[in-house]
Order: sequence, then C-alpha cells, then structure tokens
Amino acid sequence: MATYFISDLHLSPERPEITAAFERFLNNEAQDAKKLYILGDFFDAWVGDDDNDAFARQLKTLLSSISQRGVEVFFIRGNRDFMIGEALANACRFTLLEDETVIELYGKRVLVMHGDTLCTADVEYQQFRKMVRNPVWQQQVLALPLNQRRAMAADLRSKSQSMNAMKAEDIMDVTLSEVATIMDEYRVKTLIHGHTHRPAHHQFEEKGKPHSRWVLGDWHNNTHYLRADENGFELKELTLTR
Repeated sequence: MATYFISDLHLSPERPEITAAFERFLNNEAQDAKKLYILGDFFDAWVGDDDNDAFARQLKTLLSSISQRGVEVFFIRGNRDFMIGEALANACRFTLLEDETVIELYGKRVLVMHGDTLCTADVEYQQFRKMVRNPVWQQQVLALPLNQRRAMAADLRSKSQSMNAMKAEDIMDVTLSEVATIMDEYRVKTLIHGHTHRPAHHQFEEKGKPHSRWVLGDWHNNTHYLRADENGFELKELTLTR
C-alpha cells in the first residue's frame, strides 16, 4: 500500500480530459493507494458547497467513490478552491486539513501545504489571498446567488491570468528563505507542496542537515503525482492522452 500526493488538477467542464485522466489514475496507477492527499486547486474554481450544477455533482460523486474504495482522502484548500467547506468534506467523506499540516509518513515528519504562502515576493497575490481567506468576506460571497458567484469566479480567473502574464517568473516561485523558515518552524526536513506548477525534487542543507522539498506539478499537459511508501518517494508523470 502507498500514499499519493496530487495538486493543481484545475478540474473544469471545459477540460473533460483531465477529469478522465484523474479517473484513470485512480483505477490504475493509484490502485494500491491507502491514502490520497489533494494539496489544493483540485477544482479550477469552487463557488460554494451548495453548487449543484452537473459538473459539481460529477466531481462530488468522483470524490465520494475514492473513500468508498477504502482510501483515506485528505484535502488542503488552494487558491482556486478556498471556498470548500465542511459540508462538501462530509458529503464526500474526505478530511479537510489546515493550510500547513504536519503528517507522520513512514517514520518521518512531513509538512504538506498548497504552497501559495511560500511565494512571498508576489505581494499583490498575498494581499488578495488575505482578502479571500477572511471569513467575513467568504460569508458575504456565499450569501450571493450561485450564478453571481460563478460570474465572480470567472472574472477573478480572467484577471489572475492577465496579471500573472505580466509578472516575472521568479516572483511567482517560492521564496527560499520562507521555505527554510517554515520548515524550521515545524521542525521538519521534508516538505511537499504544489501551486507553482514546477514539479521537482529539491535537496539542500539547512543548519548542516539535509532537507528535501518535493514540488508537485499541475495537470495541464501531463499528470504529475508523488508516490510514497516505506522505500521512499518517487515523483511521477503521465501523459493526459491515452
């Protein structure tokens, strides 16, 4: 049995091939999964647990099917699906985790997170994140009709894409000093995160001790996932088409 980590699938009705690839992943590569950690941006947008359109119902059924197979599912909200609440978690039988969570994995303390808070050089985004993670702001948005929320989400995605296109690449990557700070704060030597869409395994020394940072990739042209068992970690990639 193994533990799997994924992030940044950005599932949407506009790209059904990604949803199909995720189902294949569950039925093939991850068929030996004991636990699955979804580290944010599973949805391209989530406007509230009361969303009942056809695609939302499809994804709710898909998430529920994972736990029905006996797989423990854990979810950390990302910058696209920060509106996920306990209602969805209960309905789909997954566990919502804090933005920064330490887990015990095969004898190691491992910090898991979406990764957006590590990008401290992107000041504009961090200000936006502070606003949308405010419970008061979220309650005000959730009080709006679903159609209005969907339009708001589409507008935010469009603006985000436009702004990101104008930002330097290094601004949207993690700040290495922040990585070191947070790993020291949680007393871990292994960190797993997504968000940057730059799959890699970074090894470095901090205070004379080896540290490891696994970065999950997005599912735009390829599927990137991390598999862990008692023998270690392996970052894998599959093509979307089959």
